[in-house]
Amino acid sequence: MRVSDASALDAVVARLPTGWRRRPSPVVDHLVSYVVGDASGRWRRLHLVYADARRLVRTLERHEALAVLEHHLAQAVAEMAPRRLFVHAGVVGWNGRAILVPGASHAGKSTLVAALLAAGATYYSDEYAVLDRQGRVHPFPRPLQLRDARDVATSVDPEQLGGRRAHAPLPVGLVAVARYAEGACWRPARLTPGRALLELLSNTIVARSHPAEALATLRRVVFRARSFKGRRGEADETAAWLLDAVGGGPDRGEDT
Repeated sequence: MRVSDASALDAVVARLPTGWRRRPSPVVDHLVSYVVGDASGRWRRLHLVYADARRLVRTLERHEALAVLEHHLAQAVAEMAPRRLFVHAGVVGWNGRAILVPGASHAGKSTLVAALLAAGATYYSDEYAVLDRQGRVHPFPRPLQLRDARDVATSVDPEQLGGRRAHAPLPVGLVAVARYAEGACWRPARLTPGRALLELLSNTIVARSHPAEALATLRRVVFRARSFKGRRGEADETAAWLLDAVGGGPDRGEDT
């Protein structure tokens, strides 16, 4: 990651993916460049973001350039991680097992994760289920992105919701395909392992570029976890059902 103006470094660092670290090597797998614009003079210079030699955005708005930068960095990590499989999903821990809620953006994942945290679950992610080759899910604890009625997102730390962050992987105990629909009542149908695998595969970042590896990992998930699908209404009601389906109570040793 490089910038044309050092004054932008703090804003860029705040948007780096979870778990980033400085590396001294000048050799990189992927180079992202942010050319900082300037609207203070007579001639306004545009903000530009490049991925290697490909231009991602050209805009007068700094916040738009930074938003594109943040999204691209997270996507690049998801696509290039050598020993992890990234699936679009919200994830919490409960009773020594992970509850995985796959779904695209605006499907209501973050709202449901927030309700699960308020009920005592441990926070793993509201965006990606990060799976290892054994099918265990690892923490990817970026702040939750909760949207208001105008679809404006606000970053919220899990601690603000009464939750706590996880620090260790868990096996997946439950997969719940739960898309929000106003007024719906959560009455899910049980999914076979094959149908559950297809649901997860449709939300997997590298499903087309690395299908064999993706299928091998997802099989380990769906043959060990119970899976359900349905439309949900209020998040609190669905959260209570999911925690009851996993059983027991929060395992206070799951993040040691």
